Amino acid sequence: MKHYPTEFKADAVALWRSRPGATIKSVAADFGVNTETLRNWIRAADEHRPGARSEPLPAARCAGGR
Repeated sequence: MKHYPTEFKADAVALWRSRPGATIKSVAADFGVNTETLRNWIRAADEHRPGARSEPLPAARCAGGR
């Protein structure tokens, strides 16, 4: 399993959040990581955000807009 620096993970999550039309798949490709890896980073980051809701990620942004 590959280890990614914390800052790299945070940058990927921040980019996904800053691009409302972007999918997890497209941002993961930009960073050269697996889609599920980025999805896990987003979930982990949400757990550490004050006031974060435990809702599933929006399907349109997860599945490439299907």
